[in-house]
Amino acid sequence: MFKQYKLKNYKFILIAMVVILNTIGVALVGSASPGDQKKQIIGMVSGIIIMLLVSYIDYNFILRFSWLIYLGAIGLLGLVIVAGEQSKGAQRWFKIGGFQFQPSELVKILMILFLAYYFMRHEEKINSPRVLFGSFVLIGIPLALILAQPNLSTTIVLALVFAAMLFAAGLSYKIVVGVLAVCVPTFFIVLTLIIQDKFPFIHSYQLGRIMGWLYPDKYPDIAYQQQNSIMAIGSGLLWGKGLGNTDPTSVKNGKFILEPQNDFIFSILCEELGFIGAALVVALFLLLLLRGMSIAVRARDKFGALLVVGFVVQVTLQAILNMAVVTNTIPNTGISLPFFSSGGTSLLMLLGEMGIVLSVSRQTDMV
Repeated sequence: MFKQYKLKNYKFILIAMVVILNTIGVALVGSASPGDQKKQIIGMVSGIIIMLLVSYIDYNFILRFSWLIYLGAIGLLGLVIVAGEQSKGAQRWFKIGGFQFQPSELVKILMILFLAYYFMRHEEKINSPRVLFGSFVLIGIPLALILAQPNLSTTIVLALVFAAMLFAAGLSYKIVVGVLAVCVPTFFIVLTLIIQDKFPFIHSYQLGRIMGWLYPDKYPDIAYQQQNSIMAIGSGLLWGKGLGNTDPTSVKNGKFILEPQNDFIFSILCEELGFIGAALVVALFLLLLLRGMSIAVRARDKFGALLVVGFVVQVTLQAILNMAVVTNTIPNTGISLPFFSSGGTSLLMLLGEMGIVLSVSRQTDMV
């Protein structure tokens, strides 16, 4: 289960990037909501310890439990629908005392682990109809259960991660082009049906977010969060107003963004650290992606490569989607910014993922 490695095999650059992102996140949470900073620090320290411990586990040990992992993920999602805590029209959490746990965060990890096994197992026949159909059925079940909570943002992220892993596993370019040829026009057809309120899988609050994004003047009560976020981003200019500033003109200090420590923390970053701070964070996420892809290319086996692709793509996608929401590029999805948004469960899961990436990287010849 555990493997011995030489210190020179440890990827300190990857660890440094993760720690820097977390440290900036803790500082921003403290500025946006001082009462949540202590919890974020505890989550960061605990998560880094978990990351280092997980990095010593031989990732191939997981192969023995692949189907148990899949069944466990389905069981968790089914249980939260039956016995989960309901809040704001969604049933996504288990609440034990003062601790709140969101199973879908763990399920993202479990499904990446399982999909890496499944695609590795069928690598030679990845383009066969049987394997492709089987993969769509296997991912379709958890996606349907997550969507039923409802949790559209996690559904979208997991579906895109699945697509990225399938492509990395060797999916034919001809199939990719064919799928895109179908999906692009389908997207616009579905969007038209959603706007006309004729799409049965969209809840009223989700429709409201889309309409508020398309027509902010007609739906100011829905669009105000993203509109105020744009104001905060623009007000930061080049260097920002300073971390934890008391500027009365600050969008954050005026409480024009509700719960800024959560999904809209990137707007606080832009307002307080300016374009330079935002560019630094974007660059760190980009470097994390590039570092991850380098590790995947040098992984000793297909299983390790797919694990890294899954985890790094998931983090990058979440960051892109969150920033797109905050800048009003897409409708509000309720997705958090990795390593930044306040939330203990999410932070622990993310750092656990990075531990697995480290485990894969330590078994390569990469500097």
